[in-house]
Amino acid sequence: MVRSSAHRPPPHDRPPPGAGGSRSFGIFWAGQTLSVVGDAFALIALPLLVLQATGSVARMGLLTAAAGGASLVAGVFAGVVVDRLDRRKLLVATDLARMALYAVIPVAWAFGPRVWLLYVVLPLCEAVGMLFSVTYVTVVRALVAPDLITRANGRLGATASAAGVAGPVCAGLVVSRFGAATAVGVDAASFAVSAACMALVRFHGDTRALSAARAGAPATGDAARAGRDTALRRLGRDLRAGVTFLRGHPVLRSLTVLLTFFVFLTLGLNDLIIYHLEHDLGESDRTVGVVFAVAALGSITGALMVAPVRRRFGFGPTWIGAVAVSGLAVAGIGWASDVPGVALPAAAFLGCTGVAGTCSMSLRQEVTPEHLLGRVTSAFWTLHYCAAPAGAALLTWTAQRVGTAPVTLTAGVCCLLIAAAAAATPVHRPRPERLADAV
Repeated sequence: MVRSSAHRPPPHDRPPPGAGGSRSFGIFWAGQTLSVVGDAFALIALPLLVLQATGSVARMGLLTAAAGGASLVAGVFAGVVVDRLDRRKLLVATDLARMALYAVIPVAWAFGPRVWLLYVVLPLCEAVGMLFSVTYVTVVRALVAPDLITRANGRLGATASAAGVAGPVCAGLVVSRFGAATAVGVDAASFAVSAACMALVRFHGDTRALSAARAGAPATGDAARAGRDTALRRLGRDLRAGVTFLRGHPVLRSLTVLLTFFVFLTLGLNDLIIYHLEHDLGESDRTVGVVFAVAALGSITGALMVAPVRRRFGFGPTWIGAVAVSGLAVAGIGWASDVPGVALPAAAFLGCTGVAGTCSMSLRQEVTPEHLLGRVTSAFWTLHYCAAPAGAALLTWTAQRVGTAPVTLTAGVCCLLIAAAAAATPVHRPRPERLADAV
């Protein structure tokens, strides 16, 4: 039956016809691309601030671990928040919060190094960033048609990676000319741009998956206590909802376990690359930026490849193959004796982890009911990220004592074992999205 135009929702309430085919998707796309350019500055500058002040890769890893721990704690509650509040407003608020937090660092550094401040600001930024990231995943489905989710994620990833090429080069130049603290200030400015873009985006449908009425009205006296008890039970139920869905879906359940080990082994890799370049090879800050820019080219390739590769080979072979190549790349990084030897495996690693990550994110978006998407995303990230901060601290502490080469070799071999283990789980299935109706 053909519906008359009088019964159609307004244009901003309808799914756009294709990835990149709507004004809102274009604004969303542009805002995230510009934000990634700024993120590259903090990616390089923050570890350098620690290395320049302390000379210790272990201290770099400790900062990464502290940030990861804060992100982990935030992830427990992020899904509940995202599923209850207006998602567009959350995107704007989290961008503005990170802008303010990162702006503190260059101001403080003007009076001398304050390494302790990084252990305060970065964990807070990562906690807020977790809330942003969960929200980000849930709104993609409100911008594109369901059959274009993987394509949209690929395009977002490709342009973000393209921005990631220019970002590290510019970051290296800024760090070498003006200092690492100034580079962090550039990242703060990028969040202001992203917030402005998010304020202009319009999603089809209501971006609040749960009705505000479910939260209940304020009460007093015994009614208030009963309300608090009910709220606590509801919170507990909401926190369990995402875990329950993951446990019931065989592929997502297996992915969660496998990624727990993978992220444990790789979260500290950026610190190891920077330390290897500056300490082992004696390279400059500018060279670090160039290496990360070359590595970002791998991310572009992976983002452009993910949709056609998954369409051709299916989810399982694509994910397993990407993890296996990532393991080979990690194994080779620490043994490299020159800059190209570091940059090329770093590019392969970022490209393949981008392919694997986009596949797993798209699968969650495809099989998860709308009202659960925030909580499932939050639970997925929290569970597989739970051991990652300890992994970053352990790997960098070990590298401080025995060198980067044995550490990266061991981590790479373990990543290969993860890929082999995945082949024996439901992850190997080419079309796991078809399991949705059975879950």
